[in-house]
Amino acid sequence: MRYFRFLVAGHAVSAYGVFLNLIALNLFAYETTGSALQTGLLMALRLFAGVAGGALMGSLSHRFDLKRVLVLAEFAQGTALLSLAVFQDTTGNALLYGVVCVAGLCSTSSTVALRTAIPAMVGADQRVWANGLLASCRSVAMVAGFASAGVVVSLLGYTAAFVLVAGTFLLAALNLAWLPLRTRTGDEEDEGEGGEAAPGRAAARGAGRVSGWLGRWALLGFLRLYPLVLMLLMVRAVDGFGSSAHNVGLPIQSRALDPAHPAVFISQFWAIWAVGNILAQRLVTRYAKRHGAPSERAFAVGVMVMSAAFILAFTGLPLWLAVPVTLLAGMADGFTENTYISRLQALPEKRRGAVFGLCVTVENTSFGVGMLVSAALMERYTPLTVVGVMHGAALVCGLALLLAHRRLAAATGHADGAEGDDGAEGDRTAAARGPAPKPGAAVPGARTTPSGRPEAARADDGATP
Repeated sequence: MRYFRFLVAGHAVSAYGVFLNLIALNLFAYETTGSALQTGLLMALRLFAGVAGGALMGSLSHRFDLKRVLVLAEFAQGTALLSLAVFQDTTGNALLYGVVCVAGLCSTSSTVALRTAIPAMVGADQRVWANGLLASCRSVAMVAGFASAGVVVSLLGYTAAFVLVAGTFLLAALNLAWLPLRTRTGDEEDEGEGGEAAPGRAAARGAGRVSGWLGRWALLGFLRLYPLVLMLLMVRAVDGFGSSAHNVGLPIQSRALDPAHPAVFISQFWAIWAVGNILAQRLVTRYAKRHGAPSERAFAVGVMVMSAAFILAFTGLPLWLAVPVTLLAGMADGFTENTYISRLQALPEKRRGAVFGLCVTVENTSFGVGMLVSAALMERYTPLTVVGVMHGAALVCGLALLLAHRRLAAATGHADGAEGDDGAEGDRTAAARGPAPKPGAAVPGARTTPSGRPEAARADDGATP
């Protein structure tokens, strides 16, 4: 665990650079091109590069050393930004477009690799704790990066900002390079948890030796063996679509609430959101230690609470109500992210990378499309209306998942709706089971012979031979 904590520290430094760079690079792009259209194209290019990175990494993750992928992704981003800092005056906009592509491609590839490798790094039973620690540090880094971006750019300039960000990436790469991290369990037919061996082997037999587009169809066939996981992905996609609305609407809402100081509301909002996110990670980690990873039902409830909280945050609540609502939104957001990632990490190792690649691709695509849709809608409608509609869709999908979960529970006989291949169910039942009885030990309630050995079942007991 000590080595993983070092990884988390390096990841936090890198995440700070990512969020600082989001502001600095966008400002630099607008100042360099002098065009809002080109700035928007650069943002779209970064997003599409991220989509391509998720799809590519998902297809190839099982062929590469994931630690090497993580190191190369950090190193490539740092090198690209150093090149921009040194040659920005001589290369024109071509280098800027290249840096944006590298940032999107490497950031997504790193995310897929890290999420895929966590069960091997810390053990499947510690994945909720690991996801919570990473999410907490990323939340702090996000607030610090956004808060310091204006100061760094204003006081030091773009060149110094790019050098600083590049330094965070290169430091993270060096940190990863020396850590003796294990990124594979060595068990390609990983059973995951909760009896996933049978469907995992069935999926591997049906999809193990195909590639390209056939591999994509095989992945969809694999996910059909896990209907609730497929529904998780669909709900997460709609959730990303809805989240784009509050990201677009926050600047507009901030200016409407305080035209003289619009940055105050948005900075306070994200700071309180981050506190809620960190608090949720602590709570879900404690819950997982006692009961195992939260189920799909908990994820569905979390999505509904999160969507409702974000809608309420745009209703112009007084401060004494706005703070707890924003805190609740951050808590629900952090809870659903951890639950979602932890559930996917319970899938068989051989297919985990492909599933995460597909999920990141779908999430980025839905978020990007949502940004375009919400920006267009807010030209005509208020932020509350747009956020209400788009987050309302996520709330309805969360309710649909909850109902499907309960229906599956009734069909399978599991109290919590486990599919029979549910990793979260395995977490809970493994803790509840006692140690297996030793060979020859008497089972409580069973008759024994005078020698103390269990008596064989008799035909008149109604037991099957």
